[in-house]
Amino acid sequence: MRTQAEVAVQRLRPHRANAELDRLARSTACTGEGVQLATADVAGWLDERRRANRFRVERIPFEDLRDWSFDPVTGNLGHRSGRFFTVEGLRATVDDDPGQQWQQPIIVQPEIGILGLLAKEFDGVLHLLMQAKMEPGNANLLQLSPTVQATRSNYMKVHRGADVRYLEYFTRPEQGTVMIDVLQSEHGSWFFRKANRNMLVEAGGEVAVDDNFCWLTIGQIGELLRRDDVVNMDARTILGCLTARPDRGSRHSDAELLFWLTAERSRRSLRAERVPLGEVTGWTRTPDTVERPDHRYFRVVAVSVEAGNREVARWSQPLFEPVAQGLCAFVTHQFDGVAHVLVNARVEGGFLNTLELGPTVQCVPANYQHLPPEQRPPLLDFVLSAAPDRVRYAAVHSEEGGRFLNAQIRYLFVEATEEIAVLDPPPGFLWVTPGQLTSLLRHSNYVNVQARTLLSCLTTGAAIIG
Repeated sequence: MRTQAEVAVQRLRPHRANAELDRLARSTACTGEGVQLATADVAGWLDERRRANRFRVERIPFEDLRDWSFDPVTGNLGHRSGRFFTVEGLRATVDDDPGQQWQQPIIVQPEIGILGLLAKEFDGVLHLLMQAKMEPGNANLLQLSPTVQATRSNYMKVHRGADVRYLEYFTRPEQGTVMIDVLQSEHGSWFFRKANRNMLVEAGGEVAVDDNFCWLTIGQIGELLRRDDVVNMDARTILGCLTARPDRGSRHSDAELLFWLTAERSRRSLRAERVPLGEVTGWTRTPDTVERPDHRYFRVVAVSVEAGNREVARWSQPLFEPVAQGLCAFVTHQFDGVAHVLVNARVEGGFLNTLELGPTVQCVPANYQHLPPEQRPPLLDFVLSAAPDRVRYAAVHSEEGGRFLNAQIRYLFVEATEEIAVLDPPPGFLWVTPGQLTSLLRHSNYVNVQARTLLSCLTTGAAIIG
């Protein structure tokens, strides 16, 4: 009979942090020899997938939506199954300030979806199984997506469609080794307290690869992140959660960072409540849109979709469409040779915990053109006017194409001037290292989805700021 000590030892699992970091680093460094598909061939492969499948997205009036309708009492827009999501109203007030009070449509989707990347080693190099997935809101329809990207309604087959490929690796742990599994928020401006499970799972055996999937290293994905509209948002949010090696020091300790963040959450307040869409003020419903009379911010529209490589080949649905391109940027600086980014503790109406850490600048610049400089977001004008030699990374990426139409954001890393770096940051801003942010991403509701996209550019090698 084994002693209690022997039983306790058997239950321990080796701590593999350093070995895991080495594997991730090897995959990030591998972009040529040893890859399964050359990076130069990815564009051609995506084009071939477009030709092999029929894709079509057409705007339609709301009355032509199939299985969707406005509730005659509340005005909410929902699916007849009661699943997927609803478009409702939101009434929000920040810091009990009447000047920061607004109403808007918002997507309510209480289900927790799965965003999962499947990993496997080939000749000692970790590869990720990427999917050529069509999303109706993508600017170019087809982009590289996670292995699994599915709401609970999708994988429970409420739509009566085909099974979700490779789902078993993410719902049955014995199918592989879980490397990342954490709930992360989605867009707090357009979703009400929405979260998805971000997962990275290593397969234990052979994996049969479907025609719409391919194996790429982390470094190859980093090369593709330098191109516009190739890697979708759901892949980027997982990649942003990859463990990074600790930085060689930081301007503020981890304890100081958490103290500052907790203090920001304590001093700020958010009162956000769902209200019937039909009662939202400042918005009008036409046969084709729900929008503001001044045509600012975004609108709700309807589309009809055909997609040959989806679980369901035809459907219709509502989408949120912004009126102009967004901008998200981290201002960067090296303190004592260590790269830092300037984060903003952002309050958004749909956040669960009042605020999360976001980029230095996160906005749609067109919404502020009419305002004097002192009323625009801090450092927006600096980012917009940055000299080319200060821009360390720039690319345009689509946001969630399953819920947003033509929602594109220009993502940037911009090096600060010495004048900006030596000044105390504005209230609600703090200099932190990328490593401190990735440490926070082991937990939920700390770093927003836009900041995770920028972190994905660092963890994959697409952007270098140090």
